[in-house]
Amino acid sequence: MSIADRQAWLATPVGAYLQEQEQRLFDDAVSDVFGFNAVQLGMPELDLLRNSRMPFHFKATPYHGLVHCDPDHLPFTSNSLDLVLLPHTLEFSENPHQTLREAERVLVPEGHIMITGFNPISAWGLRRFASSRENYPWNGRSFSLLRIRDWLELLGFELVAGHMACYAPPCRNPVWLNKMRFMDKAGDRWWPMMGGVYFVTAKKRVVGMRLIRPSWSKARLKPGLVPTPTQKNDRQKEQVEQ
Repeated sequence: MSIADRQAWLATPVGAYLQEQEQRLFDDAVSDVFGFNAVQLGMPELDLLRNSRMPFHFKATPYHGLVHCDPDHLPFTSNSLDLVLLPHTLEFSENPHQTLREAERVLVPEGHIMITGFNPISAWGLRRFASSRENYPWNGRSFSLLRIRDWLELLGFELVAGHMACYAPPCRNPVWLNKMRFMDKAGDRWWPMMGGVYFVTAKKRVVGMRLIRPSWSKARLKPGLVPTPTQKNDRQKEQVEQ
């Protein structure tokens, strides 16, 4: 995939439309995930972690970002990240299964993964078959939402949330694209599975691991540490007073 081709397409009206829709999805989702470390693997043109509350978050791609790496071989220790973003990363990965396995490896237990991809069962999917396979973004591999869910479950992830976006067809003409934007408001209600882009949030589950959290509802002091009045103590007090 050519970086120049990707940047040129993102600068088009339909590319700007995609960025607007996905930025909104990530802004809403990352603000609700807590931890210390988060990484965005792919789409360095977008700051998808700008709303994250984690103290350390960064981008990692082969050629851009704080860390230069291949998503199939991440240079992070196991169980070290709390959040991993994969914006269209699987579609352009040489080995999407390995990319997911690496994401699972570096995530801490109960860590989150967020994935976006083009929905093949949509107007965007039809556009891919009608366009040249050499042009971004139609030159990537398209995976259905069902397949992504199966891969996640196979790796032990639990699906937390799923959304669709970009219900308007990818029109080259900006006038027609603006006219079709009304579909975004009605899409979730009338054709919920026909969005051009799917957004999935999943949580890493580890079999046999149980997180121990403090019980704030219990008393801070044990009952045995505080003397309680007894009938014997009351009689002794009466004798002293006499």
